[in-house]
Amino acid sequence: MSSFLFVGVVLFATVVAMPAISVAQASSFVGFDRNEYPGDENLRELRKDFAFTGYWLNKPPSAATNTWAGKRSKIESAGFGFLVLFNGRLYRELRKSAADIGKRDAQDAIASARREGFRPGTIIFLDQEQGGRLLAEQKAYLFTWIDEVSRAGFRAGVYCSGMAAQEDGGGSVKTAEDIQQNAGRRDITYWVTNDACPPSPGCVVSHQPIHPEASGIDFADVWQFAQSPERTEVASRCTGYHGSGNCYVSDFAAQRKLHFDLNAATSADPSHGRSRNP
Repeated sequence: MSSFLFVGVVLFATVVAMPAISVAQASSFVGFDRNEYPGDENLRELRKDFAFTGYWLNKPPSAATNTWAGKRSKIESAGFGFLVLFNGRLYRELRKSAADIGKRDAQDAIASARREGFRPGTIIFLDQEQGGRLLAEQKAYLFTWIDEVSRAGFRAGVYCSGMAAQEDGGGSVKTAEDIQQNAGRRDITYWVTNDACPPSPGCVVSHQPIHPEASGIDFADVWQFAQSPERTEVASRCTGYHGSGNCYVSDFAAQRKLHFDLNAATSADPSHGRSRNP
């Protein structure tokens, strides 16, 4: 996932990992997300460290293609749960007809989810890369997208910042809280980012449960706590990052240059994307 951008303020995000044995015994679960599919040949080894993986329904930020397309069954067969993601829009794309764009993007997300084999009830997270206090156009886009996805029988989530962004004139705002306060009665699942240490444990494999509420957003279901590459402006006190700045978490991943963003969740299948009849 790309570095987190903010209108007026720039912030970014990240997450952590846990061995398969600990995953089964813990009250929280660790997974990864990355823009590029890690390869069929690496899934079995990666499953030793991770319970779930991100899964893009369209092109990830700055990517030319979506290399995750068509990989759902292989990932599920390897034992992973899912964080299903749809890449949203930057503010500059929303200055005209934001709600109409949100409706069209939601329809694209729904069609892609069905094509990939995800069933109704799966949580689809909208990647809200820009944050701070959302502008009117951003809210129109986001809430129209959420409403359309929900009407189609899927559940809506949002990936957004859980870090405080300073505002002009003083004060600060956390994007996740801004969205929740303006969402009305909408049922939204929150995947928040906060890679600052503390509260993040850094790019480390932890034998202790990592709870999403420790992100600073007590209603979060998923916490991205480490990111590749390391954002030194907020994560300079973090441990575990490779000399290149990337987060690998294992010799296997480092040898294959498989860098990750790390996530902790309250479920081993945060999107509930696994087949009901595997």
